[in-house]
Amino acid sequence: MEQAKNIRLLILDVDGVLTTGALYYGSSGFAMRGFHIHDGMGIKLLQKAGIEVAIITSKKSDAVAKRLEELGIRHAYLGQEDKRPAYQELKTKLQLDDTEIAYMGDDLPDLALLRRAGFAASVPNAPAIIQQYVDYITQKKPGKGAVREVCELILMAQGKLESVLQSYLD
Repeated sequence: MEQAKNIRLLILDVDGVLTTGALYYGSSGFAMRGFHIHDGMGIKLLQKAGIEVAIITSKKSDAVAKRLEELGIRHAYLGQEDKRPAYQELKTKLQLDDTEIAYMGDDLPDLALLRRAGFAASVPNAPAIIQQYVDYITQKKPGKGAVREVCELILMAQGKLESVLQSYLD
């Protein structure tokens, strides 16, 4: 995919992308989310290839913060109702232009960034309005390997997948 060749930063939404979008509430009101290990490995593969990964999400969650820490994601913007300022801050901080940024989101709060990013991806159950503005819709479901699929697509487009995988074969 041509748009993925120049990507130096992948920005992800959390709920409905890194997770299934389902929230489970315990009796104390504590919300739980599930993260798929394959998505985490996809993020690690991108990082190993020198591609930055960032999160911009509208919700704040200790569980999300913990998972991002485990994955070594240095650029995390939680509690962002309007995601555009965080996108602009990342773009400036990392000295990138839109063509070097990929964004993966699944709903209306993501629309402005999906339209701005050089490569936009979403999941199969995203609303039609979202799907019409993306370059790629994953085969995998959200929270079930969709992020890994996008990570590998970017690495393949840049000819880096084999070399990154080789480090696991040696």
